[in-house]
Amino acid sequence: MDNSVDPIVSIPRPDPAGSRTALDREERAVKDGILRMGSLVESQIRDAIRAVVERDPDLARAVIDGDARVNEAQREISDTVITAIATQQPVARDLRFLMALTHVASELERIGDHASGIAKQCRFLFEEAPLREIRDLVKIGNLAADQVRGVVTALIDIDDVLAREVAQRDDEIDHGYRRVFTEIIDLMRTDPRTVERGTRVILAAHWVERIGDRVTNVAEDVVFLATGKVEDLNP
Repeated sequence: MDNSVDPIVSIPRPDPAGSRTALDREERAVKDGILRMGSLVESQIRDAIRAVVERDPDLARAVIDGDARVNEAQREISDTVITAIATQQPVARDLRFLMALTHVASELERIGDHASGIAKQCRFLFEEAPLREIRDLVKIGNLAADQVRGVVTALIDIDDVLAREVAQRDDEIDHGYRRVFTEIIDLMRTDPRTVERGTRVILAAHWVERIGDRVTNVAEDVVFLATGKVEDLNP
């Protein structure tokens, strides 16, 4: 009778340090993707506003075509997050951070759609004389682009103070939008020939206003990550 005992097979245990390193690497990859996406979206906004103001159909087309790059960037970020969650099984803060980045990527993708919507108005404006009130559109458009840059920085640094400052500037965009709306409506009443152009400018200003709202959504994500509190930054 063989009384020998089979040797114990050594089962490798998870290496916490190795897992942490891998998770950090995945998080850095997602943050880098957010930075690139934020920069792309910011450029899309500025170019869309310039296309409308300068009545440049070629630049408008470039913005519209560029929306595909924004969409692809969002998909890449989502895929990276899904992979990180599946392979690294993050918990607590890490999981919240990755899920927040997914939501931010979604908001940036929608902002890219709004930039494309602005550019599309150029098709109806480039053969017409400019409206003097379009200057306010430039102001709020550039402010919206600045907000995107600021809120992405706040996210990467998890800086709730900066996030709040960015969100507060949404009031400036709202006021600017109402100013554009009122001035254009008054202009259309006095000169019916401006109705087509005026309507397009109002639509472009509306998309800028929506960008400000989505930036505020991202700022609220940053505040939650930093403090653990859910706050409405634009009541």
